[in-house]
Amino acid sequence: MPKKVIVGTVVSDKMDKTIVVSVAEKKAHKKYKKTMTFTKKFKASDVNSASKVGDVVSIIENRPISGSVRWVLDKIVEAAK
Repeated sequence: MPKKVIVGTVVSDKMDKTIVVSVAEKKAHKKYKKTMTFTKKFKASDVNSASKVGDVVSIIENRPISGSVRWVLDKIVEAAK
């Protein structure tokens, strides 16, 4: 089974070797059919501390690294301005 790859924005890099990535998803409301934006945060391992807040990054699914980290930084898609 292939590993999942998602793209999101880095919202925190305060932790050592870990970043928090916010992923936005647009879905239609079940009853009213209005398009709504839902966000979810993922903790990802960033061993080299390469990414900063505001970067758009790609993260890939991985085995559990710690209690809450299950993703690894794949690449930086777009650097923050």
